[in-house]
Amino acid sequence: MEERKDEGLKQLGRKTVYSTDYDPGVLETFENRHRGNDYWVQFNCPEFTTLCPITGQPDFAELKIMYLPDERMVESKSLKLYLFSFRNHGDFHEDCVNTIMKDLVKLMNPKYIEVQGLFTPRGGISIYPYANYGRPGTKYEKLAEQRLLAHQFA
Repeated sequence: MEERKDEGLKQLGRKTVYSTDYDPGVLETFENRHRGNDYWVQFNCPEFTTLCPITGQPDFAELKIMYLPDERMVESKSLKLYLFSFRNHGDFHEDCVNTIMKDLVKLMNPKYIEVQGLFTPRGGISIYPYANYGRPGTKYEKLAEQRLLAHQFA
């Protein structure tokens, strides 16, 4: 098995320090060693927490992130710390999902990515925002359009 070099990761294997508010600066990447392959990477975060920006009440969700990597991939501990940074952050459900997607696009420049939040009911209503992105001018842009139009809610 090929030995991995230190890829400059700052979080992995070190004491965990939690940010007290939204912090995309904790996100880190590593090299995708299988760039020639199209393959899915999926993260499920069943304990995502954020705050309502109006009432300050906590909101809970299962967050699902799926992407087709290109050159860089998000390191999972840094993703966990990033998602945890929403815990004291006030934003609407739709904003959280779109912000997460945009931050991950900026970080990794994936071929394709989608993020869905399955927020638990508050006041008798569940909200399930979904956002996706496919690299412009490629088959992945078409994939994004197809998946958005055919999106099935949970």
